Amino acid sequence: MGIEIGLIFAFLAMLCWGFGDFFIQRSVRKVGNIEALAFIGIIGAIGLFPFVLGDLKLIFSLQNLLLLGFLGILTFVVALLDFEALKEGKISVIDVIIELELPVTIILGFIFFRESLTMMQLGVISLIFVGVVLIASKKHSFDHPFKKLEKGVFIAFLAAIGMGLINFFTATSSKTISPMMAVWVPWVIFTIICLFFIYRREGMSKFVKNGIKFKWLLLAMGIFDTLAWLFYANAVFGNEIAITTAITESYPVVALFLGLWFNQEKIKIHQYVGAGLALISSFALAFLI
Repeated sequence: MGIEIGLIFAFLAMLCWGFGDFFIQRSVRKVGNIEALAFIGIIGAIGLFPFVLGDLKLIFSLQNLLLLGFLGILTFVVALLDFEALKEGKISVIDVIIELELPVTIILGFIFFRESLTMMQLGVISLIFVGVVLIASKKHSFDHPFKKLEKGVFIAFLAAIGMGLINFFTATSSKTISPMMAVWVPWVIFTIICLFFIYRREGMSKFVKNGIKFKWLLLAMGIFDTLAWLFYANAVFGNEIAITTAITESYPVVALFLGLWFNQEKIKIHQYVGAGLALISSFALAFLI
């Protein structure tokens, strides 16, 4: 894959993640975390199935199955953290906190893929941290900082670390197995886990009713989130994980403005500054790698 095609896929992933998180926030507040994740998994698994038929034989390798199985379980855990953060907090804040997945991904790429980092790149990464700290705080003062954090920030920090791990293992699966299987198999696995918990907790009738009641919202959520991961998997197939992830990390710009416009969210001046600093630094990092 040429670098130009990879960059196009990266920017498409960015746009889809921005819209996807907007619909995820609305969905989890309507149907719940596990239920929303299950609908994403069902839509993605069914929608991608015709495209993975030629690669199904690849899962009969024990090594491939273990890698994809671990990725599926990891995705389940991290997605619930991400959804809970979006449910509790403002999308304009939470999605920028998730920016921390970028340095995590880059560090993993540096260690395992032998991708290099310059002092300039490290400097830009530090600016991302500064921006994240600013937007995470309700007030610009630092007295009693833990009392002034926005809702969902701690969960978002954990989700960001997990997202970095998912990025890394998705890139690994994409490069060593195939981009389609790197998305489809984990989707199937976390869908099965979700449906098991839903069945044991409250049965399937409410789940089905919610699917009918909120079908357009859930469909939009599932399509955008699945496309985002599919574009990302194809983008990292032939390119460095660092440059690809750096470009996709601009997706909170989309989610931030959707949250401000449609959810009527309010954030302070210093939080705007923090969001701008983190997002501009992420975008600039793409040109420094």
